[in-house]
Amino acid sequence: MPTTKQSVVYHQKRNEIVPSFAKLILNRTPVKRTCEILGIANGTYYKNLEWLYRHCLEFLEIHETRPLKEMSFKEMWLNTDKMTYLLNNVRRKGMGGGGYGELEDLHFPTNVVITADVFSRFVFRSDVAYDWNASLDDLDLDTRLFKDDHLNEFAKRHARLRFSHYPQLPSENDTQAKEEYKRELAEISRRDKYIQGLHVNSTYTAMAQFWLIKKLVKASEWRFVTDNDHSLMTACYRVFSKEFQLTDAHHFLCQTDKAKTRRQAYEEFKEAQKELLDWGLWNGHATRSLKRLAFRYLTEKFKTHKFHKEVTTKANSYNIYGDNPIQHPLATPDRGFRQVDCTTNLSSLEPNEVANMILNVNDNAVNTFIQNIRRRLSILERPLMTARGDGKSYIYSNFNPKYAQMSLTILRTFYNFCVPFKTKNGKSEIIATPAQRLGLTEKEFSLNDIIYLR
Repeated sequence: MPTTKQSVVYHQKRNEIVPSFAKLILNRTPVKRTCEILGIANGTYYKNLEWLYRHCLEFLEIHETRPLKEMSFKEMWLNTDKMTYLLNNVRRKGMGGGGYGELEDLHFPTNVVITADVFSRFVFRSDVAYDWNASLDDLDLDTRLFKDDHLNEFAKRHARLRFSHYPQLPSENDTQAKEEYKRELAEISRRDKYIQGLHVNSTYTAMAQFWLIKKLVKASEWRFVTDNDHSLMTACYRVFSKEFQLTDAHHFLCQTDKAKTRRQAYEEFKEAQKELLDWGLWNGHATRSLKRLAFRYLTEKFKTHKFHKEVTTKANSYNIYGDNPIQHPLATPDRGFRQVDCTTNLSSLEPNEVANMILNVNDNAVNTFIQNIRRRLSILERPLMTARGDGKSYIYSNFNPKYAQMSLTILRTFYNFCVPFKTKNGKSEIIATPAQRLGLTEKEFSLNDIIYLR
C-alpha cells in the first residue's frame, strides 16, 4: 500500500503520474504530447492540472501567507509589468456550422499582470486579466435591473469587463439611434457564441493585485517600479493613495528602447562601463567598483538635477511632475541604457538618498519571470512562424484563460520555492531561491514537497 505522502486520492490509490505530469507542464510540453507520454486522456490532463493548482494554493497558504503575516519590512520595492499573449478564440459547443457566418477576432490579446520584489525576485502575484465566470446573461439581467447602459464607465456595475453593459432597445426619450443599438447588439451576440467569459480591464486587475499585496505584506515604506503604463500607475496611486500623500511611497519609471539589437545593447553596456571608469579617474576616485562609482556619479548629478518642476503662484508654490528622466549609469548587456524617472516628489530628500534609490531602479525581477513563462509554459509561449514564412501560428495558445491562470500559479510556486539563482555579494556568491532571499524559508523545496505538501 502507498504511504500517506504518496497517496493523493481516496481509497489509497496510487497516482504516480503527478510528479511526471508537473515536470512536463513546467518544461513546455504541449497538452497532446503530455497525454501521449503519460498515456492519459485530455479530461485526465485537466483534472490533474486542477488538482495540482489546488495543492499549490495550499502550499502557498502554509509557506507564503502565514510567514508574511509575521514579518515586517522597512522598505518594500515592487516591480510591476504586463505580459500580453494571444488567446485562441474558439466557438462554444453547438455554436459552429454554416449557420454562423459572422466571425469574431480569432486571436484576443490577453494581459497577464505580474508583481515581484525587486531584490529577491519573489513573485507575489501573476494574474490573467480575464473573468471566466462572467456571463452575458448575468450582464443582461444587471443592465435591466440597474439601468446603467447610458451611465459613465466608472459608474457602471460591470465597468471592469470588456462589455460593461448589455445593449437595450432605445426608449422614446433615448438619444441613441437604432442603428447604433443594432450594431452593439450584433457584436455582443457574436461574442456569446465563443469561449465563455470576458476580458477584464487590466487597471482593475492591477488594483486588485496591489490591494491583495498591501493586505499581505507589512511595510513602512513602499517603492514602485513600472514602465510608462497608465493602467499600472493609476492602480498603485489609488490603492496606496494614503502612503503617497504621507510621502511613504514613491513611484519610479524604468523604460528601455526595445528596438535595439543585442549587439547595440552590448556596445552600450561596454560604453557605459568605460564612461563611468573615466569619470571616476578624472574626479579622483580610487575605487574601480562600478556600483560605487555610479552612486557617487548620481550623488553629484542630483545636486542640480530635479525630477519635478516648481510652480509659483501669488498664493503659494508647489511641485509638479517635470517629465525629466535621466540615463541610468549602469547599462545591461542585453538591453543597454535605460531611462529612469520619478513621478513623485523627492525634494525633501538629500542627493545621496535619491542616488541610492535610483541605483536600485530596474525591471529585472518581472522580466526574469516573464522569460520563465515563455520558456516553461507551452500555452503561453511566443507564436511560431508558419512554414510559408508569411505569418504567425498560435497553435499552442490555450483556449481557456482559466487553465492559463492555473498554470501561472503552479509556475509561480515552483519558481519562488524551487528555482535558485546565483548572485555575487562582493567576492562571495549566493545561490538561493527567491523565497529564501525574502526570508520566508531556509530550505530549497522540490516538486514533491509541493505535490505532497511536505
